[in-house]
Formats: sequence, structure tokens, C-alpha cells
Amino acid sequence: MNNNQTKINHSYNEDSISLIKESAMDFSLQYIKPYVMDWDENQHFPKEVLHKAGEYGFMGMLVPENYGGSGLGYHEYVSSIVEISKIDPSIGLSIAAHNSLCANHIFKFGNEDQRNKWLPGLATGKYIGAWGLTEPNTGSDASKMASTAVKKGNKWVLNGTKNFITHGKSGDIAVVIFRTGPVGEKNNTTAFVIERGSRGFESGKKENKLGMRASETAEMIFQDCIIDDSNRLGEVGSGFKQSMRILDGGRISIAALSLGIAKGAYEAALKYSNERIQFGKTISSFQAISFKLAEMATEIEAADLLIRSASDKINNSKPVTLESAMCKLFSSELCVKVSNDAVQIFGGYGYIKDFPVEKYLRDSKLCTIGEGTSEIQKLVISRKILSK
Repeated sequence: MNNNQTKINHSYNEDSISLIKESAMDFSLQYIKPYVMDWDENQHFPKEVLHKAGEYGFMGMLVPENYGGSGLGYHEYVSSIVEISKIDPSIGLSIAAHNSLCANHIFKFGNEDQRNKWLPGLATGKYIGAWGLTEPNTGSDASKMASTAVKKGNKWVLNGTKNFITHGKSGDIAVVIFRTGPVGEKNNTTAFVIERGSRGFESGKKENKLGMRASETAEMIFQDCIIDDSNRLGEVGSGFKQSMRILDGGRISIAALSLGIAKGAYEAALKYSNERIQFGKTISSFQAISFKLAEMATEIEAADLLIRSASDKINNSKPVTLESAMCKLFSSELCVKVSNDAVQIFGGYGYIKDFPVEKYLRDSKLCTIGEGTSEIQKLVISRKILSK
């Protein structure tokens, strides 16, 4: 790990948060909302929108200004993800993966040459980032990954396949973890940066998904891909430890994405319940509906506070593994529940694509799976609390 990392120490500032929210909403309404269902139906990844997001400063929010980024902390970052995800969770997911996984990994573990080489393009949205850990037969058990990196002189030869990779086909810069030691041993993986166009680096199958359809998910295939040792991030064997640090922040990102979905579904249900007339009065006046809305609002507030607590800790370089797992678990399960209840409030219309809540429900399920399933979060949380 680079020992000269810039320490982030941003407190929660209402004025700053309001400005970020306003900018994110303006961006979303102008460049995302008119095309949401078209992108979803056609499973189109709008790469040009991410380039535009870079112009707004949303592609390098956690990157310091001297590397071309916005130099902001997690409070501002998660606020932007929430607002964008209220309009289209797919785009929120893509922006989150770019920021918290790819760009953040290079910033946290890259040396100065690596930071200066790759971060300016990523932070401005010129380049789209990808991050690869998962394989067809290896998810959370990363020590048994099949993808290997073998050193030959000052070069590394990469072979293997990564799947379920956000921007696996369209990403320009990828941070990928390969096994560099014996199967099953500790400290047997290493992180590398690979540029699109490198010989032996190709994209594979693009997945046809239930939800998050405008966020590209695809395979990355490496066949005798040769890269220089200068593309290695950190020490040989430190790849898994780096990944766990990156996933601490990534889980806060998924929590923010989940919160955006929950807020979007709740606001749609609240509005509809005040407009829909049955038995001579709005359905919001019926206790069955009003109590659903009350539960939604309360749990959304709880998720918001969990995310804020985790963001405060990571901003101040405090251990955050427990808090990030907690906010990810709670928020991801919540967004599924809120989206499902929103469909119920809409009734038959909730099942129709002319109304927004069916998409929130489809998109929500990914949040309980990506960057560690709910079961993995419970494992992380239980180990932490029992170790105390």
C-alpha cells in the first residue's frame, strides 16, 4: 500500500450536500430520465452518459483535485449516488462501480506514477473503469480463483476469465485480481491495471439481466495477456487484502444505491396514494396503506443514518468493515422490501411498465447480491461482533 495517501477528513456539511444533490438531480433529469425505459428495454449501456457525468464531476468524486478529481468525501459521494439512483439505478450502479472500485483502488494502492497515469482520465470520465474479482466458479472464496498471473522477467502473463463485471466489455481501464501463488494459500493474489486494447485482453459474454439492464455486465477474458510489472498495484500477494479494503467502501456505495432505489419507490408510492381514489377517498387515507408508507419512511431514515455513520468513519480513515457491512445489509434488503410494497400500493398498475415501481423492484434485487450477498454481510458482521 502507498504510505503517502491523502487523508480525507470531510465532515457532514448540509450546504455542500445540498449543492451535490441539486447538481445530481439536474444531471439525472436532463441526461437520464428521458431515456430510462428505452435503455432498460434494449439493455443499452449509454457510455456517453458516463462521459457527460465526468463533466459534472461525478466520475472522480473520491479522487483528489491534483489527479483531476473532485476531491470530495463519502458524504457528498453517496448523496450523488442516491439522487442519480432515484432516477435510474442502472446509471447509479455504473457510476458507483467506476468510482469506488476502479478509480478508488488505483488511488489507494497505486504509486504516484500509476496515479498520474490513470486517474486523470478516469476522474474526468474520459475513461470508463472496471474492476474484476469474481470468476465463473469463484465468488467470495477468492483464494481458489483460477485466473493466474505468472511473472516472466519484468513482465506478467495473465490467463483466465472474470465474470459479472460491470463495464466488462466497454471499460477502458480495468483493475483485475489474479492468483499469483498456490491455490488456497493466504496472500496468493495480486492486483493489476490492464488497459483496453492490450493484446490478449478481450470481452466475453454480455449478461442478459433481470434488472440494472442499462448497466453493462460482461465477462473479461485473458489469454496470454502480457503486461509490464509497472501495471502491478502494490506488493505481490496483497491483492485480496486490497480488495477487502476496496469492498469496504464499495459496500457503502451499494447501500447508497439501495437507498436511492428505496427513496424513488417510496416517493412514487406516496404520490400515487394521494392521487388514487377508491371508495370516495384517497387510498393513503386507509390504514393499510398509510402504515406501509410509515414503515417505508422510518426504515429509509434508518438506512440514511447507517450510511452517514459509515461514511463519516471512512472519511476519517477509521476501521469501517463492520459499519459498511451493516449499512449494505440493511439498505439492500430494505430497497427490495420498499420496492415490493410500492408495487403493492400501485396494485395492478404497479405491474405495468408505464409506471416506475416495477423497474425499482427488478433493479433492487441486485443490491442484495453484488459486492457480497446478504449472507456474506451477515458473516462479516457476526465475525466482527463475536471477535469483540
